[in-house]
Amino acid sequence: MVRQLRNRGIRDERLLDAMGHIPRDLFVPEELRHSAYDDRALPITSGQTISQPYMVATMTQELSLTGTEAVLEIGTGSGYQAAVLAALCRRVVTLERLSELTQTARERLDALGITNVAFHVADGSVGWQADAPYDAIVVTAGSPRVPPQLLEQLADGGRLVIPVGPGPVVTLQRIVRRGDSFEIADVCDCSFVPLIGEAGWAEPS
Repeated sequence: MVRQLRNRGIRDERLLDAMGHIPRDLFVPEELRHSAYDDRALPITSGQTISQPYMVATMTQELSLTGTEAVLEIGTGSGYQAAVLAALCRRVVTLERLSELTQTARERLDALGITNVAFHVADGSVGWQADAPYDAIVVTAGSPRVPPQLLEQLADGGRLVIPVGPGPVVTLQRIVRRGDSFEIADVCDCSFVPLIGEAGWAEPS
């Protein structure tokens, strides 16, 4: 998997090392563990997915983590992205609207001895003001627009990586805060489950 990521342009050696050591097979359903290291998204529970390794690596690399950051993750899902982030920064706050996913992810990270992740069941589309500002924010679901609450919770110089667009194909954007201004750059096209919440998509009826 790491060789594939390097061949596809991932250059952050700390990130590659983390993804090489975190057992991705522990984050997928047992019946799919034979496919855990394939470069594709896989279904988990509750109608959600674990992102393909390349997308996890791309989004994480765009955060430019050095080890000292406080990071907010929107969409805990399986917990794999949180585990990768935890190896690369000081502290992770991860939000998930589905309590069953939060519980399973917490158990997985506890089993791996990962202690610098705080879990919350919450509407991730509006962020988590209590621990703001954040040096980096990553959103692992597609949003119709960039939630203003996330921009407000970003520290000066902080990076926000978020998939944005009407779907099913959305654009991964990297946004850097410069005082009261924001620099926006498109990274690539991608596909994600929708970001459900007040500042995202409405709950399916």
